[in-house]
Amino acid sequence: MTAASRRYHITTFGCQMNKADSERMAGILETMGFEWAEQPDDADLILYNTCTIRDNAEQKVYSYLGRQAIRKQTQPDLTLIVAGCVAQQEGEQLLRRVPELDLVMGPQHANRLQDLLEDVFSGNQVVATEPLHIMEDITKPRRDSTVTAWVNVIYGCNERCTYCVVPNVRGVEQSRTPEAIRAEIEALAQQGFKEITLLGQNIDAYGRDLPGSTPEGRHQHTLTDLLYYIHDVPGIERIRFATSHPRYFTERLIRACAELPKVCEHFHIPFQSGDNELLKAMARGYTHEKYRRIIDTIRHYMPDASISADAIVGFPGETDAQFERTLKLVDELSFDLVNTAAYSPRPNTPAALWDNQVSEAVKTDRLQQLNRLVSTKATERSERYRGRIEEVLVEAQNTKDPTQVMGRTRSNRLTFFPGDIATMQGKLINVKITEVRAFSLTGVQPLAAPIALV
Repeated sequence: MTAASRRYHITTFGCQMNKADSERMAGILETMGFEWAEQPDDADLILYNTCTIRDNAEQKVYSYLGRQAIRKQTQPDLTLIVAGCVAQQEGEQLLRRVPELDLVMGPQHANRLQDLLEDVFSGNQVVATEPLHIMEDITKPRRDSTVTAWVNVIYGCNERCTYCVVPNVRGVEQSRTPEAIRAEIEALAQQGFKEITLLGQNIDAYGRDLPGSTPEGRHQHTLTDLLYYIHDVPGIERIRFATSHPRYFTERLIRACAELPKVCEHFHIPFQSGDNELLKAMARGYTHEKYRRIIDTIRHYMPDASISADAIVGFPGETDAQFERTLKLVDELSFDLVNTAAYSPRPNTPAALWDNQVSEAVKTDRLQQLNRLVSTKATERSERYRGRIEEVLVEAQNTKDPTQVMGRTRSNRLTFFPGDIATMQGKLINVKITEVRAFSLTGVQPLAAPIALV
């Protein structure tokens, strides 16, 4: 069977980096002549781009794989691929567990998909998990949106948080050059994209591995410098970046965000815990006091900025008093959104081996308490939008109400309002907010002011 007559389906688990990797791999498959299939059962190449941050995401992959492995027994031409972090973590173990697999490939190998598949089509079962210098990305991704796009700026992570599997599966930090990043953004602008999100597991580390520094000892290439360098690309209306690490978040970066009109007033800065002893056990490299100073500084320069974060409950050894400090931090800092998770022991991480694990019942209880507080604070934060006029970049039709379109404010609040997607997609529309909810808004286009008769 030729590639031209073949169809592919990609299922993506996990973070924005995985979504960006999936778009690049889809671009490679389409360059090879594959066509997208909406349903996995209609495809004869299925790729699972996997996440290993938490155990439940990993287990879901195995259940999906099991179904397709059974299908392969009657359809031997079916090509099964596991990519991403589970692939990197498990390697050949995956082949032993699911012998029907054709290709197991870690995240660093996303750009090599065509070469790896050619090996598979020659009749080989392939495992690609060796460390690799990521070649500059010349593939054209198949973007899921026509309005907003991810742009990878740094791969990998050099941090060693004791709970996190990412450095083991995504490798060491590798920054792309500013010139390559700007060239990709210019191409996106020419294709009509209006918003870009710069991506990195630890984006504030951008540039540390690139050659060159100033006489004062400062790196020439930092995220702040990159924002100034790409800011004037014509056609791009909005710039975001994620994910930040409090250890490297500087006042210089905050000032740049306040100065540069295209950079959105939205920051995602995980804190993980409000207790210093736990932060030390996690090897996060900051205190809750430092984290609070960062948020205070952002609000000094941009009082209306939206701030989201990540938090973990039930980390090994977490006491009731330590958990209360996390609740206190969430209560006092009033986040717009906090992504919460109960601690999940991951393979080959130090914390997984500690003998002071917290019981599942306690984790569940703490997660529910934290989620209730997060929702309450988010609802309070949403109130500031009521009656205001917000600029919304229209992305898509509201799937639940075809008379409405949906998009995001500069502060990243999902917003719905009546409109026609055919004429509005990709446009910046002023919307008067009439309803507020914890994590989304509804509004209407304000009526033009009547012309006064002389």
